[in-house]
Amino acid sequence: MRLIRSFEECALRLVKSGEIVGGIHPYIGEEAVAVGVCAALRADDLITSTHRGHGHVLAKGSDPSRMLAELCGRDTGLNRGRGGSMHAADVKAGILGANAIVGGAAPIAAGAAWAAKRSGSDRVIATFFGDGALNQGVLLETMNLAALWRLPMIFVCENNGYATTMATASAVAGSAAGRAAAFGLPSLTVDGMDVEAVHAAAARAIAAARDGQGPTLIEAMTYRYGPHHTIELRVRLSYRSEEEIERWRRRDPLDIQGARISAARRSQIDGEIAEIIESAHEYAKSSPDPDPKEALAFLYASGMTGRGGAADG
Repeated sequence: MRLIRSFEECALRLVKSGEIVGGIHPYIGEEAVAVGVCAALRADDLITSTHRGHGHVLAKGSDPSRMLAELCGRDTGLNRGRGGSMHAADVKAGILGANAIVGGAAPIAAGAAWAAKRSGSDRVIATFFGDGALNQGVLLETMNLAALWRLPMIFVCENNGYATTMATASAVAGSAAGRAAAFGLPSLTVDGMDVEAVHAAAARAIAAARDGQGPTLIEAMTYRYGPHHTIELRVRLSYRSEEEIERWRRRDPLDIQGARISAARRSQIDGEIAEIIESAHEYAKSSPDPDPKEALAFLYASGMTGRGGAADG
């Protein structure tokens, strides 16, 4: 969790300095969800992520240096600088990709889960999404198929109380648990600020999926301390009160977990993470930009057809 928090704080500085172009969706405050779930997964299990996906990518084990290089648009990034903040993928680490489309990663996860089941593998696939995705048909269609085919999946709803700037209570009728119940899916609602509570729920759901019992929905009640997107730092929207933010800050997931370890161990972890982040920043800064001549590379498996009609591989 300290790695994710420090990574995001570094990324915010790089957005401000212009080293990261286009801004990011910070994950600060929600670290316990990604860590609790991914710590319960095996190395060969898979995840799909969201527009706010840095935490998921790091929690699943991707290289912070290559992730930061990706945000900076460098050729050494996870996806050669082409994925950026909202589309980072690392198949070797079991990350099938973040997705800028709300709810759009769920059917990708279902496809992977179906393939795992067909091949006889006991892999489990976790798909993360926010409370705003509860209104997206593609998520509900995926839940239907996952339940019907008893796919080895867990659906992880990161309910941070807001879909962009709209309060969940003003936009979502019913509940996440109610939607799961409609498809006969078991559901668990957990304290998303406590990594151990998330981990316990995830371990239970993953064990059920691995045992052939099908998918479970986990709703983690969490909160983002920062903006939906860094553009808010310029336009200064006022849809949340300072009192609300401060109330959630008193339940910072790093403080909750930090209280469970010694002060010396916590200081040691902080020091180790500071070195990792400094090294990642140096790596990103010193990495080359992609060659503009290769701008069309990697778009299609069969190569790109140019204006002259010849295939540009």
